[in-house]
Amino acid sequence: MTSLLLHRLPDPSIAPDYSNSIVNLMASLIEGLGGESADYPPLAMLPASEVARYRRVVLMVVDGLGDLQLQGLGGGSRLLEARRGRMTSVFPSTTASAVTSFLTGLAPQQHGLTGWHMYFRELGAVLAVLPGRPRYGGVSLGQAGIKVGPWLGHTPVFNRIPHQSLMVTPEEIARSDFNLAHLGLAELSPFGSLQGFFEAMARGVEEPFGPRLIFGYWSEWDHLAHLHGSMGPKVREHLTQWDQGFQGFLERIGGSDTLVVVTADHGFIDTPPDRSIHLGDYPDIESCLVLPLTGEPRVAYAHLRSGAAFRFESLMEEQLGHAVAMVRSEELLEAGWFGHGRPHPRLKDRIGDVVLMMRDHYIIRDGLYGERQHPLRGVHGGTTPQEMWVPLAVVEA
Repeated sequence: MTSLLLHRLPDPSIAPDYSNSIVNLMASLIEGLGGESADYPPLAMLPASEVARYRRVVLMVVDGLGDLQLQGLGGGSRLLEARRGRMTSVFPSTTASAVTSFLTGLAPQQHGLTGWHMYFRELGAVLAVLPGRPRYGGVSLGQAGIKVGPWLGHTPVFNRIPHQSLMVTPEEIARSDFNLAHLGLAELSPFGSLQGFFEAMARGVEEPFGPRLIFGYWSEWDHLAHLHGSMGPKVREHLTQWDQGFQGFLERIGGSDTLVVVTADHGFIDTPPDRSIHLGDYPDIESCLVLPLTGEPRVAYAHLRSGAAFRFESLMEEQLGHAVAMVRSEELLEAGWFGHGRPHPRLKDRIGDVVLMMRDHYIIRDGLYGERQHPLRGVHGGTTPQEMWVPLAVVEA
């Protein structure tokens, strides 16, 4: 197949920077807490030596709160006041990939999870990764008798530090197969409300012989941004409420010798209905695929039929070139977009033959027979600054 590749990426496009990313943040935390990080250097903005000085370390991940969203909506907030700088997410800039990086300390290159919908050759199925269910529906992996932890093969970050840890996570996902596979030696504290989130985090700090690392995951921002857009009044109001809880949390734990770090897994863009492409409207292109598109609406993976590469490329360029940048998957891999070092042994299977990187706020969908579509105003996964940059906020309490 003739290469179109890296010079044809969407513009503007921010590549993940694996010297200044959420993976490097995790390297700082792991090393600062006495563990050994993987093959990624610590984050310069938060050296491991700074982390090591504190009795407790709190890491809060606010799903979807990109750096540009925080700066645009967070004027006067305690969180924006605590902002130390920005770093990139991983690629793709989506929860399935980025939260796995927080929970393992690894980039997608090593942990091998590259989007919401993924093809797993070893299971003969396309799954929604975080729920762990086949895309067409049905029981979860655990209910089907698959031991998810050994299958993924990840070492949880909580097992990489020589201290007790606490995971604070929404009760509706607390005991999911994915969550339990990454819990490791940590204790689990589910919560059901914003007040419950900060209460659980504070209790972890206050326990005299409690956890050294307290990890908290907040998902409601992401939910609201998907439904209402990333810069609208609903999310602005939610940020105000979250920040009030954050201020109360900091007051409660004041003087506890705790380092509080707040960041996000990705940011957002908003996409209008006329920028949504449905592959079913392009049957000639669809006929070149051996599987439905996997990945994300902003970054999709195409698994091609044997001998269909040239036809696929030509049809895509002719019919959708204004909306899609095509990049051969292997070239993105070699260029370090998924990370550095030895790749996960199944990674090439999971990213298909061609990556479709959407331009100019476009998204692409490829539905299954009988699958319900859920129109979303806010989206992520792509390479714009709004999606890729996440904040680093640091408070000493």
